[in-house]
Amino acid sequence: MDTILGPLYYAVSWIIVQFHSLYSLVFNKDSGWAWGLSIVSLVVLIRICLIPLFVKQIKATRNMQALQPKMKAIQERYKSDKQRQSEEMMKLYKETGTNPLSSCLPILAQSPFFISLYQVLNHIAQGKTVGFIDKELLDSARQAHIFGAPLSVKFLDSAAKVESLGATLTDVRVVTIIMIVLMSLSQFYTQRQLMTKNVDLSVKTPFMQQQKMLMYVFPVIFAVIGINVPAGVLLYWLTTNVWTMGQQMFVIRRNPTPGSLAFKQRQDRLRAKGKLKEDPAEVEARKAVEAARAKRQQPKRQTKAKRQVAGTTPAASDAASTDSTASAADEQKPSLEKKQGESGTDAKAAGGAKDDKAGGKPGQRKSGPQRPKHPSKK
Repeated sequence: MDTILGPLYYAVSWIIVQFHSLYSLVFNKDSGWAWGLSIVSLVVLIRICLIPLFVKQIKATRNMQALQPKMKAIQERYKSDKQRQSEEMMKLYKETGTNPLSSCLPILAQSPFFISLYQVLNHIAQGKTVGFIDKELLDSARQAHIFGAPLSVKFLDSAAKVESLGATLTDVRVVTIIMIVLMSLSQFYTQRQLMTKNVDLSVKTPFMQQQKMLMYVFPVIFAVIGINVPAGVLLYWLTTNVWTMGQQMFVIRRNPTPGSLAFKQRQDRLRAKGKLKEDPAEVEARKAVEAARAKRQQPKRQTKAKRQVAGTTPAASDAASTDSTASAADEQKPSLEKKQGESGTDAKAAGGAKDDKAGGKPGQRKSGPQRPKHPSKK
């Protein structure tokens, strides 16, 4: 490891030494401010250099989100032929100009510097010179404390080692726990902000479920790893998380993903300022919807007395209508009975006429074969 990353040890230590010389003009050269700010400045410098890769990461992430439905279709179509599935995936990436590894470029590019800083601080903790940090700077760095915790100690270090650097185990663990919690919270907030504001909610893809799972998994992983790294590395990690959170907030506000909540909020801001050029048909449709909402009247709130008055008035009107209906029915009843009587008489006359025409008495069977009587009735 030292052989492969040896040149980076010199690069990281040289950057830290230069910033330390600068901050020593303001603070004590042996203080935690001088050395701590040197580490923070190292983070800022690295992240500024990684901005082009961050832009590529944003484009790659959005392309991957847009391609998720097509990728899912390819997986379903060629699920029995893995080789054909891989070929179709590569063809899709080539046609759309998407590189799946682009979303990991900032992390991959930053990892060597992270490992190099860890090794530099580890050499300082062991009292060994490394890179451009000579014996004098080594003694100065070992005396530097961040809120009572030496830069080179870990949460799991023994009390004897911590006391040899002029600190107490309680101070070290309190400071490291606070930094680990802040680091995990910043990572969680960054991922949650991405999921709630900068994701196209109209498309449900497995990518969203993966990101949601990572939102809870990453903070736990960082918390477990955090107890095994020096306080200076925790400072580096916390600073880069805060930088990522701020950088993402800026991107989400200025260049959100189309279809996301942040995109809608940006459209509303531009519309309010008159800077958004829209299709006239969409403008008219939105105005019509707003006008319909404005015309819609909400029911007014009434007092108990008004509600009681409103409740008795319909009852009285119903009673009056019932009485008038009953009287009308009484007036029509004789005429109906008369009509029914006449119709009954006519029906009887018609029945008698039919019986006479048939040549028999009413109730007698018509001519034809008669059923023989039962012997008991003879």
